[in-house]
Amino acid sequence: MHGKKIRNVSKNVDRNKAYPLPEAVKMVMENSKQTARKFVESVECAINLNIDTKQSDQAVRGAIQLPHGTGKTIRVAVFAKGEKADAAKAAGADIVGADDLKDAIMAGKSDFDRVIATPDMMGVVGQLGKVLGPRGLMPNPKLGTVTPNVADAVKAAKAGSIEFRAEKAGIVQAGIGKVNFSEADLLTNAKAFIHAIVKARPAGVKGTYVTRISLSSTMGSGVKVDLSTVGE
Repeated sequence: MHGKKIRNVSKNVDRNKAYPLPEAVKMVMENSKQTARKFVESVECAINLNIDTKQSDQAVRGAIQLPHGTGKTIRVAVFAKGEKADAAKAAGADIVGADDLKDAIMAGKSDFDRVIATPDMMGVVGQLGKVLGPRGLMPNPKLGTVTPNVADAVKAAKAGSIEFRAEKAGIVQAGIGKVNFSEADLLTNAKAFIHAIVKARPAGVKGTYVTRISLSSTMGSGVKVDLSTVGE
């Protein structure tokens, strides 16, 4: 039955056709309803970029606050001491520590989705590069995750701030919500994410920058988006 449902959903999507963004959002949501999952699927947006990721001046990376959040519960770990640690806890951080947190992570603790640190703690956090780096969790000043104002950073993460980074193939992807969002909210989030990627265009890129955009739910078929409807 599972395979049959997937085939029925795929029939609704013409893989050779690019759909207007609002229609693509609607299709992803309707297709998810047809599969009747026992969990609420996430909606992913994948953007193919005409960049050479081997060139350091063509890196695409940043963070954006989605207008309607991600629908996910984000667990935040914070490296801080004293008053900054207290502020992080008060703001809703799930794990707060210093050397003790470093030791716990080195021992295998990894039940968090975002790592934030005060600048004075980067000497400690730097020792975790081989652990946090591959998972894309290393705090970074450009992403607002190395900051003296940890309380605001924690609140932003909890409210739906997402980080993005182009992979080797020049693709940037991120979860922009859940299928139980309203169409309007999901569309607003999709536009915000797309525009953030457009805004992050490296100066060295020549010609067309965004070459393809697609939306999909966790288990659903990808729906190609008509680039002329996203307003690059």
